Amino acid sequence: MTSHGGRRTQAERDAVTVEIGYALCSAAFAAAVVFGAVAGPALLFELPDTLETLLLRAGLVLAPVLFVARVVSVLFRFRSGTQPSQPGRTSPDS
Repeated sequence: MTSHGGRRTQAERDAVTVEIGYALCSAAFAAAVVFGAVAGPALLFELPDTLETLLLRAGLVLAPVLFVARVVSVLFRFRSGTQPSQPGRTSPDS
């Protein structure tokens, strides 16, 4: 955003808010998909108790890990990425 330590503009604050919302929603979706893929068979089918427990615990571990990794990666990419100065253009001189 601004490197001189000044106050952020409304557009910059809005961009941060949108990016945080995107990070949280996409992370929740990805975590739900992974949980469903890993633990889904244990919830849908009659499996041996050991396998059911293993699949459920794996889903319960992988989903939050993926959630945090997705949020961090989206927000870090937003922080380090440069935004084009004009909408729809890739650089100011194009």
